[in-house]
Amino acid sequence: MKLLAISGSLRASSLNTCVLHAARSLAPAGVEIELFEAIDKLPFFNSDLESGHLPEQVVRFRAAIAAADGLLISSPEYARGVSGVMKNALDWLVGSEDFPGKPVALINTSPRATHALAALTLTLETMSARLIKDASITLPLLGTAHDADSITADPELASLLRNALERFADAMRTLAEDD
Repeated sequence: MKLLAISGSLRASSLNTCVLHAARSLAPAGVEIELFEAIDKLPFFNSDLESGHLPEQVVRFRAAIAAADGLLISSPEYARGVSGVMKNALDWLVGSEDFPGKPVALINTSPRATHALAALTLTLETMSARLIKDASITLPLLGTAHDADSITADPELASLLRNALERFADAMRTLAEDD
């Protein structure tokens, strides 16, 4: 099972990116997590480009989405909303035939970031993602100096993240059996 992890933050020390790296280390047996690290290379969304030749970065992004069995998304809240880079990436997926029905789990790194989580959820549901709510979690990382290794080494955080990943894998197996 292959998951594509996408961080909605471009910061080098982003907790959202760190938690996705930690998830890669904590993935259940048989689950591979690849981090998509070129979200900043996507051009600004322009629907005029969808009817012609798509920019190469968008082609690569959509191919990575198509190759994944599911998506793991962690995105910060900026000004009570979804980060611009995350929204731009999602806009490029609206016209993709491979996105509708794609299983998605969300990892929120701040208990206070409820507006972005709600907006991201609404956007993904509108785009016909299969949001796996039982595998979507909020980790109390706001204001901490955690990195991927310290998240992995923290028994409580590692357990929460590992359990969410197991629930996600189980839900995806069930969806595959039902299809």
